[in-house]
Amino acid sequence: MARYTGPKERISRRFGVALFGPSKALERRNYPPGQHGARAGRRKKSDYSVALGEKQKLKFMYGLLEKQFRAYYEKAAAQRGVTGDLILQQLESRLDNVVFRLGFGNSRQAARQMVNHGHIFVNGHRVDVPSYQVRPGDVVKVAEKPSSQQLGMRSLDLTQSIPLKDWLTIERDKLEGTVARLPETADIDSIVDVQRVVELYSR
Repeated sequence: MARYTGPKERISRRFGVALFGPSKALERRNYPPGQHGARAGRRKKSDYSVALGEKQKLKFMYGLLEKQFRAYYEKAAAQRGVTGDLILQQLESRLDNVVFRLGFGNSRQAARQMVNHGHIFVNGHRVDVPSYQVRPGDVVKVAEKPSSQQLGMRSLDLTQSIPLKDWLTIERDKLEGTVARLPETADIDSIVDVQRVVELYSR
């Protein structure tokens, strides 16, 4: 399936936020890329342009295609509750994101690769589908084989300074984490105005 594989720093600079993790490029040049980037950052955007940008930020953050993202919106819109919050909950509950949040992958892309390559087990069964939705009580564990353990330990060393989300618990020595509950709005430090995304789709 097609994924964005281009320069990540340019995307982060386009939106002015670090979508793929800490970005030194934003510290050096906090304006959009391109010859006229500094001036482009001062232009007033239409409401549609702003909403479209918010949607693109979410898609880039979680590595989704338009068809996948629309499916999340439609599922959330059909449920009771605040549609924007439900979208974020679904995205945060993806297995690749949980692997990233637990620190077994130092980025969502690295976490997705770990899942795709069969390095992750859920409740004792190998799951190689990044979009798999975890549930409360699920145990997410790095496979026992040495290559998997090495990958997991290396990532944990890189991410040990990042605080763990309250809805997840981890046993570092076992490279194992548990989904204590589904994430709530307060648990998600979103850098996206998801309400604008909902308004964009509901037009």
